[in-house]
Amino acid sequence: MKTRRLGSQGPVVSAIGLGCMGMSDFYTTGSDEQESIATLHRALELGITLLDTADIYGPHTNEELLGRALKGKREQVFLATKFGIVRTPEQPQVRGANGSPEYIRQAVEGSLKRLGTDHIDLYYQHRVDPKVPIEETVGALAELVKAGKVRYLGLSEASAETLERAHQVHPITALQSEYSLWTRDPEENGVLAACERLGVGFVPYSPLGRGFLTGALKSPDDFAADDYRRSSPRFTGENFAKNLQLVDKVAELAAARGVRPSQLALAWVLAQGEHLVPIPGTKQRKYLEENVAAVDLALTRAELLELDAIFPAGAAAGGRYSKEVMALIQ
Repeated sequence: MKTRRLGSQGPVVSAIGLGCMGMSDFYTTGSDEQESIATLHRALELGITLLDTADIYGPHTNEELLGRALKGKREQVFLATKFGIVRTPEQPQVRGANGSPEYIRQAVEGSLKRLGTDHIDLYYQHRVDPKVPIEETVGALAELVKAGKVRYLGLSEASAETLERAHQVHPITALQSEYSLWTRDPEENGVLAACERLGVGFVPYSPLGRGFLTGALKSPDDFAADDYRRSSPRFTGENFAKNLQLVDKVAELAAARGVRPSQLALAWVLAQGEHLVPIPGTKQRKYLEENVAAVDLALTRAELLELDAIFPAGAAAGGRYSKEVMALIQ
């Protein structure tokens, strides 16, 4: 497995990580824990070191799953989790943000217990709380670093301005935001440039467009009844059909190269800079192995230009989240 440094002063991790959310939440009812754990173990065998979870996935059940899977294997991984989106088992559809020091101290203890570890390698603020100055939030996180409970700090879906302010309080190792061929917002809002300027690693989540860029989704009927994509703007109505036309073009280019559309899409993300470490999510070993193969796929300049022409910024039809969820994003 190739490696990359997460930020100019950060740790060396695998060139791609593994997003674990879908093993427990959002995409389908129930889960195959046996296959999920087998996928996690296979990821370690393939050299993946960066595993990504959050306390709201489930909520809580995804961290618990990783805690079980990593017993006796904790030293092999660089474990990232997140706090800051408030979601309770009693009201799983309701969202809020909390970045207060009191909440952080409570949240980290819960995550440590569920993960079965005495420290978190990378602790992200999942969403910025507009009610709490970022300086206050990062100050509380810095105390966790001093206490040895957290090694590195991160932000998720934060603006370039917030990143600058946070970085002045304590070094921010990574910023995680959605980034892929069909979500190129970080290029336009200055986040990618700010990360490169400050020496902050950038961790693209959903680099395969929530599965759309794999080319496997042909109809909204492909989703399970409770799959949240059924109500996601990009996956509904005319937007689905328009986006499918773009993905079909990617699939044609992939076929000409003799690779999977997912591999082409991941290779494009990896080609955007050495400080990027994407975390494609999967809960099956066969897709994990396909994703890992993308690390060794070098795209030509012509191929990169062709992909940019197919998927320029703003090409995807529909918002990436509902209005309510987008309200939590800076």
